[in-house]
Amino acid sequence: MNILIKNSTSFQLTEKIKNLINQIVVQALKEEKYPLNVEISLSFVDNEEIRKINKEYRNIDKETDVLSFPLLEFEEDNESDDNEFSLEGLEEYINSETGDLMLGDIIISVDKAKEQAMEYGHSIEREIGFLISHSMFHLMGYDHMNEEEEKEMFEKQEKVLNLVGLKR
Repeated sequence: MNILIKNSTSFQLTEKIKNLINQIVVQALKEEKYPLNVEISLSFVDNEEIRKINKEYRNIDKETDVLSFPLLEFEEDNESDDNEFSLEGLEEYINSETGDLMLGDIIISVDKAKEQAMEYGHSIEREIGFLISHSMFHLMGYDHMNEEEEKEMFEKQEKVLNLVGLKR
């Protein structure tokens, strides 16, 4: 597993947070029966930077907490089942140097994460954990465009967070 972390802020990425990131990624992958040999780009930015990215890619001129950019393409009616994940047909998403499946990019606004942690009355670790868990499921094809999708995705996120000790 290769998590490429870029921190463009003054926020201190402690070993505790780095370990938490790894645990969340592993648990999310296991939840979906994905291989653990994946590559993810994870960037920590400020509100100004995420606002620029949000405007450029989503045409929304405001800051947000997290952006997810999946590389894999998923079918609309791709109902997940209990079969093992298959790399068949995904050759173009395999890093030829490492053999890792490239899932995509996660961009987190540290400013927003701090605001939301205070607003919800929990730690910055819990908030960052939530945002990473949320984004991992986006990278694996989940969305929350309707109530049913949202319920399923949020249940999976909470399961992952509970497994790594970030209970509500």
